Amino acid sequence: MLMRMSDSPARISAVPAHLGWRLLALVYDTVISIAFLFMVSALSLAVKPDHRPVEPGTPAALLVFIAIWAVIGAYAVLSWRRGGQTIGMKPWRLQVVNAEGTQPAWRALLIRYAVTSLSLGTVLLWCLFDGQRRGLHDLAAGTLLVRRRT
Repeated sequence: MLMRMSDSPARISAVPAHLGWRLLALVYDTVISIAFLFMVSALSLAVKPDHRPVEPGTPAALLVFIAIWAVIGAYAVLSWRRGGQTIGMKPWRLQVVNAEGTQPAWRALLIRYAVTSLSLGTVLLWCLFDGQRRGLHDLAAGTLLVRRRT
């Protein structure tokens, strides 16, 4: 299926991205996410009076987990909103768009991240069965991941 979407004055063509392209982008973005994990962990060590790691199962551990989830989410959502791509998506020419092929709304991108992360990524498997290769997170958010041809 060929899709047309507007991108400034020029028109570009794109096709729905298959699972393989998504996984390649995830490999790149995992490296970025590890950097964010280190950053939040270092900050949590710096703010504790004894500079020791938080104990598992404590409210502090939950707070650090939520901070990591939020920072990685901010990276993804802001990247998708700014140009439709995270750093991991750029080399593969992948872009998140809405049903009209334009920039999705903030709400849609927040839903996309929440559904993906809360499902631990299992929603990606639905793109193997969907005609437009949408994951369940794309269906919930009204988005589509495309691979640009140009």
